[in-house]
Amino acid sequence: MATITQPTTTLSTRTMSSAPATDAITRLSAIELSARIRAGEISAREATDAVIARIAAVNPSINALVFDLFDAARATAQALDDAQARGATLGPLHGVPITIKDQFDVRGSPATWGVKSRAQVLATSEGPLVARLRAAGAIILGKTNVPQLLFYAESDNPLYGRSRNPWNLDRTPGGSSGGEGAIIASGGSFFGLGSDIGGSLRVPSHFCGIATIKPTSPRLSGLDNPRYFDSGQEAIIAQAGPMARTVADVDLGLRILAAPGQEAIDATVPPVPLGDPRRVQVRGLRVAMYEDDGFFPASPGVRRAVRVAAAALEAQGVIVEPWTPPDVTQAMDLFVQILGADGGRGQQATLAGEKPTPQLGSLFQAAGLPAAARPLIASLMRASGQQRTAHTVEILRPASAERYWQLCLARTVYRARFLTQLDAGRYDAILCPPHALPAMLHGATVTIPFAASYSMLYNLLMFPAGVVPVTRVQESEQGGRAASRDNQERLAARCDVGSVGLPLGAQIVARPWREEIVLALMAAVEAGVRTHADFPAQPPI
Repeated sequence: MATITQPTTTLSTRTMSSAPATDAITRLSAIELSARIRAGEISAREATDAVIARIAAVNPSINALVFDLFDAARATAQALDDAQARGATLGPLHGVPITIKDQFDVRGSPATWGVKSRAQVLATSEGPLVARLRAAGAIILGKTNVPQLLFYAESDNPLYGRSRNPWNLDRTPGGSSGGEGAIIASGGSFFGLGSDIGGSLRVPSHFCGIATIKPTSPRLSGLDNPRYFDSGQEAIIAQAGPMARTVADVDLGLRILAAPGQEAIDATVPPVPLGDPRRVQVRGLRVAMYEDDGFFPASPGVRRAVRVAAAALEAQGVIVEPWTPPDVTQAMDLFVQILGADGGRGQQATLAGEKPTPQLGSLFQAAGLPAAARPLIASLMRASGQQRTAHTVEILRPASAERYWQLCLARTVYRARFLTQLDAGRYDAILCPPHALPAMLHGATVTIPFAASYSMLYNLLMFPAGVVPVTRVQESEQGGRAASRDNQERLAARCDVGSVGLPLGAQIVARPWREEIVLALMAAVEAGVRTHADFPAQPPI
């Protein structure tokens, strides 16, 4: 692990006393910062030093940045300042300091996926997405924390330890892009590159109070991503995506990442042009809304955030109507069975003997149960009130090739059914929660991994889906769940207690390849709620 170093004196021709204060710089949006650098008000080197200073102040508490590239970042910033002084053409992220999820290859850093054996393997090349960000003028500060093998919604692993939520250090920032969510929310980065196979962009953004979009799978190339245990699994695709504090920055990031030409180097990316959200007329769009997916009950604050977002849209002429998604329980069964079809053997091989975290260990245990024992174990669990865990024991098992094909077909049939139901209401988009809970207590993902069903659904469907911050949990929203013997539902109730002040987002979803509708509606929600007193503008850290 690289040592997080302190900022050095700026090389700007202006004096330090005339340079903007660190906080004045780090709370800008990426677009605002780049504009001020272009105008000569701030140098790229000053911006980089300000963000490094901010990281030094917050990272000891949140442990979000786990490998720094500060020396290279300063050198890049100076080179960008020199190029600007020569009159060179400047990219859209000129001088903007950013961070990259540990998952991706960045020269001179490891892509560990939270596995100790990968810590000393430094990347010597980079993929097209990181290359595009560099070409746009971004300055890469370092890598951010993830779960072990990226497999649960909590960024905690034996190599780098636990990341904490800047809104409440007793809470997780989520995962698997949780380090990104935490460092961006706390002002230690203007923009992040993350990824999402089951909510890994959207859940951290919801938990940390920032914005993101998971594009249609496979809108963005996967070549930045060293493949480990999941090579060849293409039924549910991990999709890269941008994270930032504003919708406009997310939009800019996606336009950079999804610019034409990916198909020339990655044959899995269809040459489908990215639409422009600024050309979308939101007035008159029809949006299907649900507060609860019928699979895992949403917290009171989470439900209210959806209503607040709906009101913001309706004020701008959007037609929002109540809607129920078809059989989310079936969708979650398909999600679990497809991703668990190998029985966890690929994950265990990647660990190479390293002890799995409790989250992975419990999944390995469930997948490895003898077939003959499953009915008895599930029956005993049901008798003790553990309905949700019993169901997981029944469905999470290795699959034959024939069974895997059947699952893929069932997913295709379900997707067609889902689209048919959308067509019946002539809906352009969906508004719903990103997750059943606000930011969870540390360790809760061992017991309640499927509270992320609200995000997982749209990975199964491969639809584009974004999250926009809306509000924060109110005092009266710490309870309200029905009494239950089920450990998952009881822990969810404990997570609600003490959640006052945590950020809450809303998820917006559109049909495949219609990212511009997602972004246009996200921008409309943001415009309608950003001036509210309870908007999650800045964490207390």
